[in-house]
Amino acid sequence: MKKSKWLLLSVSAGLAVTAAGCGGSSGGKDTAASPGASAAANGTVAPSNGPKPDLRALSIWMKDDYNNYPVAKVIEEKTGYKVKYDMLPADKADDKLNLLLSSAEPYDSITYSDSRPLYTDYARKGALVDLGPLIDKYGPNIKAAVSEESFNAVKVDGKIYAIPNRAQEFSSTSLMVRKDWLDKLGMQMPTTVDEFTAMLKAFKEKDPGGNGDKNAPMTINGSAPIIENLIGSFGMPNNWNALDGKLVPRPLHPGFKDYLSYVADLYKQGLLDKEFAVNKDATMKEKFTSGRAGVISLNWADIPSIGDALNKNFPDAKFAYLPILKGKDGKAGLGSRSGFDRLTFIPKASKHPEDAIKWMNAKLEKEAFKEIALGVEGKHYSVKDGMYIPIQPAFTDERNQSSNYLTGIDEKNFPTYWQARVQKDARLYEGWAYLNKVMPKEMRIPDPLGVAPVMPTYSKENSQLNQMMNDFAIKVIVGEEPLTSVESFTNKYKQSGGEASYKEINEWYATKK
Repeated sequence: MKKSKWLLLSVSAGLAVTAAGCGGSSGGKDTAASPGASAAANGTVAPSNGPKPDLRALSIWMKDDYNNYPVAKVIEEKTGYKVKYDMLPADKADDKLNLLLSSAEPYDSITYSDSRPLYTDYARKGALVDLGPLIDKYGPNIKAAVSEESFNAVKVDGKIYAIPNRAQEFSSTSLMVRKDWLDKLGMQMPTTVDEFTAMLKAFKEKDPGGNGDKNAPMTINGSAPIIENLIGSFGMPNNWNALDGKLVPRPLHPGFKDYLSYVADLYKQGLLDKEFAVNKDATMKEKFTSGRAGVISLNWADIPSIGDALNKNFPDAKFAYLPILKGKDGKAGLGSRSGFDRLTFIPKASKHPEDAIKWMNAKLEKEAFKEIALGVEGKHYSVKDGMYIPIQPAFTDERNQSSNYLTGIDEKNFPTYWQARVQKDARLYEGWAYLNKVMPKEMRIPDPLGVAPVMPTYSKENSQLNQMMNDFAIKVIVGEEPLTSVESFTNKYKQSGGEASYKEINEWYATKK
């Protein structure tokens, strides 16, 4: 987030909140937009008498209208609250959210992606209600459903300003190969980096796709030069990885230079798409489905669409995830997501903060939550051997978007409920199951910072540091920067916030150990 944008938010949010209050500011502190919000901000909660008010909720973009999707009606029936839903745009959602908060738009609930740097700044600039007193008084189901660890991870200066949705811990992206190309060449799936290189060479020299010079053994998205699965064989499956008792970011890891050297050599030999640096995600996928590339990096959620497109062009084509590749000294691993899908907070401009918490609490009553998230047994799902199986088309038509309505989850049971979603398509389930059930558990390496608490320096610098790393990696791979420049880059990385982030993160990590 650019500083100029935050200066605008800081000033305008403060003015808007003050203007929205009935008596300006008191003692130099922002006054909330309503008596209930003011009471919450001061650690007390004003009672809510009379009929339940209508609430306003803002959430992330989805393709369906929140107000007309079947889950909205279920929630109204279960909670007794009528809610008017709005959604953020698919593009530049941060900008729109900044504008709405700075103008004191009176939403009672805002659910956004897990952008903790953004959320932290909102909290520190006085734009959000402290939810602790509200949850203590009105949120017994919230406290039972959301773990202390999750709440601790979203505390800002010791206070809870958001209800987190704990993400399902799974590996999502790995290298996908044209299995029929391997079969045509009489080759087995590679299991090591050396075998992987040999496979790419065979794809180039023997041209199983019949593309001649247009053939690219492997292609990737230009914005993602860190290749999942392959990066694990250099000891860096996640952005930060444990090494000698410390957490180390990729640019400061000794395997970083070796990784860049390897991928740059693939590029030099023509084993990596010469056009990869300008590839968009859609371009990468099109090269695979049109038969011009034999290997891509793919999220399991994309398998059905990729399969349809590929088989339309090549009815007999087969594709599969590669095994986890082992590198030098047996290093291997696939990053496994952890942390949060999204956060729900209440802006200071809310007219009904206590009712918003009551509404969220009612959604987390066990049976109500199950029906909201999963549907009705016999109509939307069946149960077999403890697994929830979707009944189509009812599940997709009426529960496919239910996650977008969740403001906190039943952390104990939702991981089981959630698995119904990956069984909507047999190909989808097969890909997900390979990465998360077939693959040995020790090969899935959880992100060590997934549920780390908010850390100011890391939160502020992480995004631009990752962009620095990606930009530099591309330059080295395509030969614009020599490999010898890695040392000067790491010094620049440290000076740009990397060293301060390293110190901050490892002070926390020492307490975890």
